Amino acid sequence: MTDQRVKSPRTGATASVAARKASPAVYRRRRLVVLVGVLVVVLVLVLLAGLVWPGFWRSTATPEPVPTVTVTAPVPTPTVKAMDRSGDETAFQKALPSAVLQLALGSLTEAKEPKGEGALEAWNAEYSDGDSVEVAVVAGQWATDDEAATGAAAWTASAGEAERTGDVKVGKKVVGQYAFVPADGGKTVVVWQNGTAVLRATGPTDVMEDFYTAFPL
Repeated sequence: MTDQRVKSPRTGATASVAARKASPAVYRRRRLVVLVGVLVVVLVLVLLAGLVWPGFWRSTATPEPVPTVTVTAPVPTPTVKAMDRSGDETAFQKALPSAVLQLALGSLTEAKEPKGEGALEAWNAEYSDGDSVEVAVVAGQWATDDEAATGAAAWTASAGEAERTGDVKVGKKVVGQYAFVPADGGKTVVVWQNGTAVLRATGPTDVMEDFYTAFPL
């Protein structure tokens, strides 16, 4: 017996849905459109925030680095009075300072030792804080830089073995050498040349670096 059941025809609505099924490409385009729309909205909001809030752009920018502040301690000065220097002095004598940091010049007398080594003139200078720190300086001046260099080398050798040496510079120009030599009793001897002048300073080890650096000659 023949099956006479008639198949129901596909309705128009069903056929239309099947025909309009979106492809993956369509979905990608739709997502792209949505993303672009979100970006446009965000951009508009940012622009509005910049107009309404003047400090908005500065707050979102990379903060500027905070400048480093260096605190420098005041340079120490003597609490005792330096010796009177109203008498006649040579130009080399006048170049020797009346004070170096907290140390004041207590005496300035002629030195004989450097003259025996060919110096044109030489002086012994005593610097003190009036309490426990004393630095003895011998300063000599030679006729030429080479003669002064020979004198500086002799003074360094007589002090002992240097633990540190280097160039003495005026600006970028090298005008001599310096040497730090350990001595007995917690002291250090510093010998340095500045052109035709040679100086030898002896004092407590913990003050000699600053003393040498601050000495103007």
